[in-house]
Amino acid sequence: MRTRLDACLRAVNEVLLGKDAQVRLALACLLARGHLLVEDMPGMGKTTLSHALAKVLGLEFQRIQFTSDLLPGDILGTSVFDRDSGQFVFHPGPIFAELILADEINRATPKSQSALLEAMEEGQVTIEGATRPLPEPFFVIATQNPVSSGGTFALPESQLDRFLMRVSLGYPARAAEKALLLGEARRDLLTRLQPLLEQAELLAIQDAVARVRVSDALVDYVLRLAEATRTQPQFAWGLSPRGSLALLAAARAWAFLDGRDYVIPEDVQAVLPTVVGHRLRERADATGHGGGALVQWLLREVPAL
Repeated sequence: MRTRLDACLRAVNEVLLGKDAQVRLALACLLARGHLLVEDMPGMGKTTLSHALAKVLGLEFQRIQFTSDLLPGDILGTSVFDRDSGQFVFHPGPIFAELILADEINRATPKSQSALLEAMEEGQVTIEGATRPLPEPFFVIATQNPVSSGGTFALPESQLDRFLMRVSLGYPARAAEKALLLGEARRDLLTRLQPLLEQAELLAIQDAVARVRVSDALVDYVLRLAEATRTQPQFAWGLSPRGSLALLAAARAWAFLDGRDYVIPEDVQAVLPTVVGHRLRERADATGHGGGALVQWLLREVPAL
């Protein structure tokens, strides 16, 4: 399984140049059964990352373009009266796919944003009183422009907490951008990508990730990290138990990608910025954009052993 995952990473990295760490984090997020928030300026490769992952993993892909006039029914689906049968027939929306790209999610109103909540948390949606399961695996990659952009609605804490990780692609290195400018169009490369995993294999890998061993000492390290966020005065609020669980799940996936069936502190430290950065705020700026400085303080001050 590890060999197949390495092949998937190489294939995506051939399309999204110079972003090896972010691609690995995105795959780890999927293996941990989480959802990914990619926050960056337009044109950085967010959509390319989503398409490439769907291609190499053999996942059914749907893109939902979030706009200010998007309605929940546009995401979930709706029932339409069929004259021949004399009954209402449900027409599923784009949410019923294995990999969803929720593009520019912060351009939609809070009502439409909240339509994703049950789907992301429960793997199902309730429409007109009927609960409908979503396919497995189910992975949401949401993109958003910085909150300073005009016409955006900042995601509330409850929505942010549904994302296991938040990453930023950033500007490419000079060499990577030169190769991008001189190489083929990314769209042409995407069309040539072939599935490298089957659905049953991916589900089996997700199950294996959940079984990666975590020692008592490692759990104590995660607890010390969480307790520091709850007791130190610079934190506006502490990490929730859901946040601690998310940190362990991401660390398990990172360890699995490293070829281990057990988690070490370095795994926790590798995923910590992307898992807790969007869950923390500085007390001096509780409405701020993230907890990058707080994460660095945790890595520096909280002992691993």
